[in-house]
Amino acid sequence: MRSATAIANPNIAFIKYWGDRERALRLPANGSISMNLDGLYTRTEVVFDPALQQDSLTLDGHSITGSGLERVSALLERVRRMAGMALHARVSSENNFPAGAGLASSASAFAALSLASSAAAGLQLSEQELSRLARTGSGSACRSVPGGFVEWQMGEGDQDSYAFSIASPAHWRLVDCVAIVSHEHKPTGSTEGHARAQTSPLHAARLAEVGRLLVDCRHAILSRDFEALARAIEMDCHLMHAVMMTSMPALIYWQPATLEVMQAVRDWREAGLPVCYTIDAGPNVHVICEEQVAAQVRAQLGQIDGVKQVLAAGVGGPARLEIR
Repeated sequence: MRSATAIANPNIAFIKYWGDRERALRLPANGSISMNLDGLYTRTEVVFDPALQQDSLTLDGHSITGSGLERVSALLERVRRMAGMALHARVSSENNFPAGAGLASSASAFAALSLASSAAAGLQLSEQELSRLARTGSGSACRSVPGGFVEWQMGEGDQDSYAFSIASPAHWRLVDCVAIVSHEHKPTGSTEGHARAQTSPLHAARLAEVGRLLVDCRHAILSRDFEALARAIEMDCHLMHAVMMTSMPALIYWQPATLEVMQAVRDWREAGLPVCYTIDAGPNVHVICEEQVAAQVRAQLGQIDGVKQVLAAGVGGPARLEIR
């Protein structure tokens, strides 16, 4: 038997990935920028066992079959081809945060799976190669392989569509205070949402703006300019959800409490508090602030009706093997 265990953080996209130009390889319609989330993680163990007749997947103690297992097996098959082996694998994975609620659980899951499975297979992949492998399982997973603040370049094709760090975790002590308004698994996952993006009449308009927003967001991070960051990420959040809401059929993830948090954050910023928000494909709101005001922001979020829980995460590092 060959085994390895890896840990990866989810990430919050500041400039979003929404829509594929090539679905099978998950080549994105635009580049994106994100921040890894320290303290939130997926831990995944992969065991290649000659006694197994097929791959198996256990997630948070539950046996997974159907499309979930198929996605995992597809990535494992890529690893088997790269390693020149035919063994099936037993995959056991656990999250310490809600899965399927807009917290990028698939990102950390496939980043951890890529690292654990490749290591268990005896491969020594570079960060770039791991990022490309993770991308084939879940697009945003490529951004959970490097550490800190990360940019995913859309590239021309499979070889140059990968993510890399643009700044280390220590560069800017930002905190993501995640306002959980629902723990429910979202009824329509991101994979299906990406497929619907091109049905929206606003998709092309958003893509026309993304280049400028990428430049603005990158510069804001490198210069630690919070006001510029807030402008860029809230604009892209609104644009992405406008595309979702005008897709056919429409995707509306927001709940009443989502809007309550959004309005509160705008009011707090107007009053002088350095805080802004972004929302992935789900109802929960990621409230970004600097470390020195995080305790205040977390406390104020907890007082909003409909907020069930507030998670706080600083800037996280890269995917890593667990040494036992």
